[in-house]
Amino acid sequence: MRVTDTVSPTSTGTSYDVARVRARFPQLREGEGLGAAHFDGPGGTQTPDVVAQAVYDTLVAPLANDDRVTPAERNASRALASGRAAMADLLQVPPEGVVFGRSMTQLTMDLARTLALGWAPGDEVVVSRLDHDANVRPWTIAAERAGATVRWADFDPETGELDAEQVAAVLSDHTRLVAVTAASNLIGTRPDIPAIAELVHAAGAQLYVDGVHYTAHVAVDVPALGADYFVCSPYKFLGPHCGVLAARPEILQPLRPDKLVPAGDGVPERFELGTPAYELLAGVAAAVDFLADLVPAEGSRRERLVSSLAAVAEHEDRLRVRIEAFLLSTPGVVLHSRAARRAPTLLATFADHDVQEVRRHLAARNVNAPAGSFYAYEAARRLGLGPAGGLRVGVAPYTDDRDVDRLLEALAESVGGA
Repeated sequence: MRVTDTVSPTSTGTSYDVARVRARFPQLREGEGLGAAHFDGPGGTQTPDVVAQAVYDTLVAPLANDDRVTPAERNASRALASGRAAMADLLQVPPEGVVFGRSMTQLTMDLARTLALGWAPGDEVVVSRLDHDANVRPWTIAAERAGATVRWADFDPETGELDAEQVAAVLSDHTRLVAVTAASNLIGTRPDIPAIAELVHAAGAQLYVDGVHYTAHVAVDVPALGADYFVCSPYKFLGPHCGVLAARPEILQPLRPDKLVPAGDGVPERFELGTPAYELLAGVAAAVDFLADLVPAEGSRRERLVSSLAAVAEHEDRLRVRIEAFLLSTPGVVLHSRAARRAPTLLATFADHDVQEVRRHLAARNVNAPAGSFYAYEAARRLGLGPAGGLRVGVAPYTDDRDVDRLLEALAESVGGA
């Protein structure tokens, strides 16, 4: 059996046209140095031409600090407003609750310092061993400085599951905040966030959700998740490099982050240090518009986003099943992505092959799938991974069956297979 026959491609039952989507990505066109099969999306997706064009158009137009007097000021204001409105539609939150920053890590560090101003000895903060370190270390650092206690929610390394009961086991009347991922960037596990939120709120605590890996694959509804704070990174879903924090404005209103005296004191402006990167916010709006139009659909941008992302999820999951079937049928492969609900992300190690060697073999065949622990420090340790980590394979909206064929053929050359 050829590796391309492990699972036969089938119709998704949707109007998702991956060839049409791929046509908007110059990086995917064949030619010298181009045409790679990209399975590195969990670390940052490729960027469509319309997003790059929006960034370019903003930079070459008159631009100044946002205000309403000159055309340059109005252009900046328009970019800022369009970015907030786009993320509001993507996350189902009010624009006034959308905070932009340099990265998810920066936003989390800043908010952890701010929230910790109200913590004291005897208070408790819960973090999870499944999470990327950007949703662990900011909270442990802030708790230590405040004299608060850190408690750890563990996950099952055999199944990859982080159950609500595992979070409940470390909650108490002293819990102030719980930080947990909506989807593991390492093994794809998607915990039941609404169930966790119910437990957290019953304990009188707040829930901070890392949605960086989740937002790339799911139509996010922050209120339905029950998250008090939700963070994500547009460059993981076809946009430019920046970070976004979303929360209800009334939750942000009492918080007093460190800021310059003349800087705006309203919400969300008081959380955004310095001048916004207007060109990146224009790119964010373009990325959200691109996502909304991945499949033909009617209705508001939010309604179109829900339709498009449902089609993308079906497409991505079908490709994940193909890859997973090959890995499970290959002797010596250990597949660490096993949770019942997960993002289209697979992590594998090999009994007889170093993952970095496998990675280099794939790269030599123009197939990009990185190896490592990807800042999921606690999760990698819990899984017993060595310094080399595992080979991570991620599926994105532009991944097609030919990409999967190339991946499986290169893997078969490197580690064997059917």
